[in-house]
Amino acid sequence: MSDTAIAVEGAHKAYGGKRALDGLDLTVGRGTVHGVLGPNGAGKTTLVRILATLLRPDAGRITVAGYDVVTEAQRVRHRIGLLGQHAALDEELGGHQNLEMFGRLHHLGARHARVRATELLERFGLQDTGRKAVKRYSGGMRRRLDLAASLIVEPEVLFLDEPTTGLDPRGRTEVWAAVRSLTGAGTTVLLTTQYLEEADQLADRISVVDRGRVIADGTADDLKNLIGGDRIDVVLRDEAQLGAAVALLPMDEDEMTVDPDRRLISAPVTDRMTALAEVVRALETAGLQAEDIALRRPTLDEVFLHLTGEAPTRPQPQPRRQLTSNSQSEPKENVA
Repeated sequence: MSDTAIAVEGAHKAYGGKRALDGLDLTVGRGTVHGVLGPNGAGKTTLVRILATLLRPDAGRITVAGYDVVTEAQRVRHRIGLLGQHAALDEELGGHQNLEMFGRLHHLGARHARVRATELLERFGLQDTGRKAVKRYSGGMRRRLDLAASLIVEPEVLFLDEPTTGLDPRGRTEVWAAVRSLTGAGTTVLLTTQYLEEADQLADRISVVDRGRVIADGTADDLKNLIGGDRIDVVLRDEAQLGAAVALLPMDEDEMTVDPDRRLISAPVTDRMTALAEVVRALETAGLQAEDIALRRPTLDEVFLHLTGEAPTRPQPQPRRQLTSNSQSEPKENVA
């Protein structure tokens, strides 16, 4: 058995005159969580739809679980699960009823469907929901149930297309815990997201996609190393002193980031302790007061901005029992 679960070579797809995928290459190892990170319109959803055989590529060779998504689409479908951006659940039915229904739709016998539904409810901590209608679930509970439904037939490869869009922090944490449990059972997970924290928390490897191509690939640490090693952050007590501090601090102004709202100056450094000592000395000599000075590693936010030129999307808290999604320029598909 190959160690590669997904292989994409030179994938192209255009809608009218707009290229959604422009020669995209991607390799995903078996039994891993692989994050695909990118801004709106980068090609993430188009990629997932092609991998799930819902859309034909214009060009390129693409295999999932060892099968070609164009010439062996039916074999691919028997080996995958897909969780889209919107819950594909019957709001009036309870969790167990929903899962039984999905089981029967996948041609499981009545008894097998009941047993499988019970197993999945226990696995995702939903066994106590009884016959409560899904419309009374919180956002995190809905997404966990939707995730359970995508696992009815124990897929080799599971596609999660922005699974926590619109969830509050508690809901995202619940879904993250559920995703972490999957790879222990050998499932390969391809996770698309706009949220840096989500990729950092869940993914073994991350591919950054922009304008239909992978522009960087590696572990979270690999990507952070692209913009240097350590950074030093200086937060001043008085915003009016930012200009003076930028001029005197022993750091390259071209590599500095200045945030007036946070009274923050940030820059990469090569020698941690020497840089820290020099910054403290320079501030004391000039009589400038710092509220905080810290050494840290670069964040994925900074990597994202460095690679794409765009600030990453930030999750926005949502009211309980409400599941929403951000609009995107790419087509969407609701799939059970």
